[in-house]
Amino acid sequence: MSTHCGACADRGVALHAVSAAVLAVTRHLSVHEVFQVIVRAAAQLLDARYAALGVPDDEGSFAEFVVEGVSDEEWDAIGPLPRQHGMLAVMLREPRAHRLADIRKEPDFDGWPTAHPILKDFLGVPIRDGDQTVGIIFLANKRTPGGFTEDDEELLTLFAAHAAMALTNARLHERARELTVVEERNRLARELHDAVAQKLFSLRLTARAAAALAEHDPVRTIAELEQVERLAGEALAELRAVIFELRPADLADGLLASLRKHVEVLDRAYGAELTFSADQSIALTGEREAVVFRVAQEALYNALRHARATRIAVTLSASVHHVILEVQDDGGGFDAAAESGRDGLGLTSMRDRAMSVGGSLTIGSGPGGGALVRLEVPL
Repeated sequence: MSTHCGACADRGVALHAVSAAVLAVTRHLSVHEVFQVIVRAAAQLLDARYAALGVPDDEGSFAEFVVEGVSDEEWDAIGPLPRQHGMLAVMLREPRAHRLADIRKEPDFDGWPTAHPILKDFLGVPIRDGDQTVGIIFLANKRTPGGFTEDDEELLTLFAAHAAMALTNARLHERARELTVVEERNRLARELHDAVAQKLFSLRLTARAAAALAEHDPVRTIAELEQVERLAGEALAELRAVIFELRPADLADGLLASLRKHVEVLDRAYGAELTFSADQSIALTGEREAVVFRVAQEALYNALRHARATRIAVTLSASVHHVILEVQDDGGGFDAAAESGRDGLGLTSMRDRAMSVGGSLTIGSGPGGGALVRLEVPL
């Protein structure tokens, strides 16, 4: 009975370790970061000296190959990424666990560089998404004498199944970010066409009219040239505004200082009155800070350029579990339900940014009633 309870306790500790390792993986949204955390967590989980994760490509090599236990100098000496040969090819071809007492005695053990660390006991399992093998993870040289056990194999198989979900999630997040970048570029292209291009077209026509009137009607020529000057100034202002939107968020001084500086610059550049207030105790990770900044930037852009607001208040506060951004304006408002269909104000972009860090975005507005953009990001 005591032996049985001891085994249950050991299994409980192991499952807790798997859970902790998987949670560590899911905190990272970059695919490459996920690879690194998976490999490190697997090595720690099973007390292995070496660990590696490979993602195969379609050309007989690996699109990604991340290792643990090998220094940068050793990796440089090993040479280029491995090909899909030997045991690596076997693992890709036969999607099951491989547990070996001494990999060097296997018939398929070949092609290892001379600078490669000496491997002995070996445990490898596939990382699968449904019927597809998206990668392989393997460990070598268990620090505890005796090599890898059947329990180790079961544990790594369980971890690989959870790691597959984390990897799929990270890939979806990267794809969402790529789509957001494309959407942002399209929006800026529309702004350049709608605002700057039209101003420049009017400027050209007015200049032509001034040239035609120069000899016969000097008074009207002067008026047309004044119009040219005005249109040129407006085009320059529009272009500066678009370029300002293109500039990446500089958060080197932290979110509060950067957002305050951003609001002050807009307050000077536009005729509207902009204010900023914030709790001083706010602390977020770099990725969450970037999301808050970008959503604030988009909301301010909408209030200034589309709603023609005269007063805008930006507030940043913290609750027990969230950081809350609010951008309140007195502009013309908009129909959020109608706008969501064509996303003329970048609402999808803002919501996608919020969702990418587990946050939420709400927008309250009515025609003629101003707008309130509220973002909640978990601490």
